[in-house]
Amino acid sequence: MRIDLAGRTAAVTGSSQGIGLAVATGLAEAGARVVLTGRGRERLDAAADGLRGNVPGADVLAVACDLTTERGEEQLYEAVPAVDVLINNLGVFASRPPLEITDEEWRTYFETNVLSAVRLIRRYLPGMTDRGWGRVLNVASDSAIVIPAEMIHYGMSKTALLAVSRGFAKEAAGTGVTVNSVIAGPTHTGGVEDFVRELVGDDLPWDEAQREFMRRHRPQSLVQRLIEPEEIAHMIVYLSSPQASATTGAAVRVDGGYIDSIVP
Repeated sequence: MRIDLAGRTAAVTGSSQGIGLAVATGLAEAGARVVLTGRGRERLDAAADGLRGNVPGADVLAVACDLTTERGEEQLYEAVPAVDVLINNLGVFASRPPLEITDEEWRTYFETNVLSAVRLIRRYLPGMTDRGWGRVLNVASDSAIVIPAEMIHYGMSKTALLAVSRGFAKEAAGTGVTVNSVIAGPTHTGGVEDFVRELVGDDLPWDEAQREFMRRHRPQSLVQRLIEPEEIAHMIVYLSSPQASATTGAAVRVDGGYIDSIVP
C-alpha cells in the first residue's frame, strides 16, 4: 500500500520523542508537512533536526508551546492556522496508589490527556469540515479498557478520550472528516522503561524485566512484549490516509491483543 499525504499538513502533539516522534516521522515519509510540538525548545529542535536527517527533504515545523494551557493552544493556532491531520498524542502517565491520588493530580491528568485534545479538535475541526477532508486521531491506551489498579487516574483520562473521539466523529458525520482513537498498548519508550523499572525493580536485565512486567501487570497481552513506537505509527499513518476514508468513530487497537477487553 502506498500512502500519499503530499500537500497535507499534519500536527502531532507531544512529538519531541517516543510515539509522537515516530508518528511524525511516518507522516513525513508519506509526504506530509509535519508540525512538531513540545514545551522544550531545545529538545524540540533536536527532534526536528533528527527527523530531517531520517527523512531527507522533509518539511518540518517545530512549535514550542504548552498545550495543557489555553495560551499554548492559541500559540499553535497562530503558527499553524490550518491542519489536515491532527494527532493528539500529548499525555502523561505515572503509577500511584489509588487512595493517594490527589484532586490536583486528577485535574492534571484530565487537563493534559483530555482537555488538550478537546481544545485542538474544537479549533481545527471546523476548517477540516469546510474543506471536506481531514483526519483527527486521538492516542488512547489499553488502560482505557483494562483500568490498571496502579494508575486509575491515567486510565480514566484515556477512557474519556474514547468518548471524546466518538462524540466528535458524530459532529463530523458526512463531511469527509474522520475522527478515531488508537488504543495503544504498553509501548517501548524511555518513560515506559522507567515505569517498568519502578514496578519490577532494577535487578533484572532489560529483556527479562520487560517480560516480568508483562507477566505481572499486563497478562492479557497476546504478544507479551512492549510494542515499538513505529508499530503504533504504522497504524496512525494508515488512519491518516485517504485509504482509511470509511473508518470513523472507531477505537482501533494496537494493544498487543488483549483477551478480556471490550471496545465500545
